Amino acid sequence: MSKIPATFQPFGWKDKVGYMIGNVANDFTFILASLYLQVFYTDVLGINAVLVGTMFLVARIVDAFTDTAMGRICDKTKATKNGKFKPWLLRACGPVALASFLMYQTFAAGLPMTLRVIYMFVTYLLWGSICYTCINIPYGSMASVMSNEPDHRAALSTFRGVGSMIPQILVGVVVPMFLYTTLEDGTKVANASAFPVVALVTALLAAACYIICYFMCTERVKVTEESTAISFKDTLKALAGNRALIGISLVFICYLGAQMLNQTINNYIFKDYFGNTMGLSVMNAAGFAPALILAPCAVPLARKFGKKELGIFASALGTVAFGGLFIMKTTNMWAYTIINIVGLLGFGLFNLIIWAFVSDVIDDQEVRTGSREDGTIYAVCSFARKLGQAIASALGGWSLGWIGYMEGSMTGQTEAVKSGIYNIATLVPMILYLTVGICLLVIYPLGKKKVAENTAFLKAKRGE
Repeated sequence: MSKIPATFQPFGWKDKVGYMIGNVANDFTFILASLYLQVFYTDVLGINAVLVGTMFLVARIVDAFTDTAMGRICDKTKATKNGKFKPWLLRACGPVALASFLMYQTFAAGLPMTLRVIYMFVTYLLWGSICYTCINIPYGSMASVMSNEPDHRAALSTFRGVGSMIPQILVGVVVPMFLYTTLEDGTKVANASAFPVVALVTALLAAACYIICYFMCTERVKVTEESTAISFKDTLKALAGNRALIGISLVFICYLGAQMLNQTINNYIFKDYFGNTMGLSVMNAAGFAPALILAPCAVPLARKFGKKELGIFASALGTVAFGGLFIMKTTNMWAYTIINIVGLLGFGLFNLIIWAFVSDVIDDQEVRTGSREDGTIYAVCSFARKLGQAIASALGGWSLGWIGYMEGSMTGQTEAVKSGIYNIATLVPMILYLTVGICLLVIYPLGKKKVAENTAFLKAKRGE
């Protein structure tokens, strides 16, 4: 990797805001799928929850190949005058928006069940394993070549985290008001006709935000041809021995698994257990406040304590909060909401700096092997995140089937099913957050001191 040319405009607010808008684009379609796609499949298309969960898991197996393939394509593709990764934002923004819209088409509900299932598999794989991969891998890899300063990368990660809050507010708070309706007997059911409209709006917003990101961000750190000239076999051998990559991948799997399961099952716990979907909007809205408050503190805290150390604190807080909820078995919606928010407080901070971990792993790989493989390493981390999402979706779908959840029921769920939904929403996140802390403490080696040593070594290597 070569030194930053002096001809580029210095790294600044334009880059940070542009990168933030790129994640706004990502999460318009990603959060819509994470929060409501399973509800669409079970309550609108009437597909069995166990089959839905299995489909999510199968898709992540496919991602093991498409994510790493896209990472290698990025690493091997020669840079254009606008950069190595940035051009993919323009190439893929249209396809990913169209693919997202296609997933939520209600005409499929009138098809025979076999065709419904085929439609579900085809459209979901098209969006998640192909189109989203083609834009998300380059977008994530771009952070490591916008600047080589640790504070700049931490700032990009923070702004990326803040960027995810904008679609979370719109999709998580506003959308439930349209996607659910109340029957005369008070039962909450999915509003089928609203899904395609919401999908179209979020798809168009996503495409527009990708284009804005393209024009606002600058790739400054040029990757030399020599740094990407090793074979795929050599790459796999190097990654297999990369303790930092293994550790952060396990963290991504468990962290995303807990987060996505919580978001998915909350749709059912508020609809069926508490009987009040307005509570879902309130919790989603209130959950953003801590992260917004903490955003200005993320870089200073990471600099003072270290990213790994902050992650361990976050996992401890999440474990205690969700463990407490599981033991309490509360029927008070507000108690559940408040403790949920407290449990996610630490992870609000952790989420703001999580992407800086990836840049640290990329640097560590270069220090150990002499090779720079931004796209490949980011692809492995992206696959780990998707695997965590798949595990959450699969567990969500399978566990709903295990407890006897009735898809598309117009009479509500039994008390046993409601109790089962509560247990899923609290016990499983507790276990996953505990595992995150153990992985960071025992496996992931890049604490504050080691990151500083790697940064100094690479600066000396490049003559900076």
